[in-house]
This record gives sequence, C-alpha cells and structure tokens, in this order.
Amino acid sequence: EQLRFAGTAEEFLQDGSDTAHLHVIKHDGSIVGFFKLDIAYSESYQFCPSDGLGLRFFVIDKSQQGKGLGTKAVKALFDYLKKSYPSFKSVYLTVNCQNQAARACYLKGGFEDNGEQYLGGPAGPQHIMLGKIA
Repeated sequence: EQLRFAGTAEEFLQDGSDTAHLHVIKHDGSIVGFFKLDIAYSESYQFCPSDGLGLRFFVIDKSQQGKGLGTKAVKALFDYLKKSYPSFKSVYLTVNCQNQAARACYLKGGFEDNGEQYLGGPAGPQHIMLGKIA
C-alpha cells in the first residue's frame, strides 16, 4: 500500500543529489525508516516559498508502523531542522488524499493542512501540508 504513495527504498536511494538530502530514522539502534529533505523544493512547487524546504519520501517500515514511531520522528524533525537548516523558515510536504494514516501522523507531529490540494501527484490529489521551523 505505501509503495503506491512513497515509492521504494531503491527509488529513494537513487534520488540523492546536492539539493536532495537523504536521511534515515533510527529507533533503538535499528533503521526503521527514511526521508528526504529537498532544499530546492520551492523551485518545483509554487506553493512553497523560497525559504521553505520539502519533506519527501517519508517512510516508516511496515513492520514498525502503528507504534507511534512516525509521529515521534515528525515531532523530532522540527528541532533537527532548526539546528541543521537555519536559513529555512518552513517545511512543506504533500500527502495523498487517500493516505489518511500518514496525514494524521503529520498533523500529530506538528504539520498543518493548508486547505489546498496539489493535483500533480502520480497517485491522485494530495493535501498540501506545512510546518513552521522558526
């Protein structure tokens, strides 16, 4: 199910670049997920201001889902962004309208739904969500 929304680990690893920073999520010393921070997100998505970055490919391993790890990781993300990406004021993401579990995780973690939709996703319409870093 989540492959349809987020893609595979192989796709994630192939897309690293100077503007796409790859990260892993660890719990008790084991990798339980991954995500990408896109510092050029505003160049591809008009809804993102120039001082915003993009959260992409946020995935928690299926065997680790339902344990609150996604919400914990999202909450921890904001402090990490303040320290590691100080020139950015906000973080944006899109989440498929059918992926209610992911949307709930982002909302619990501190993101807000801006009430608009992005219609360019390969799996259908997506909610546009934002989090304030500073």
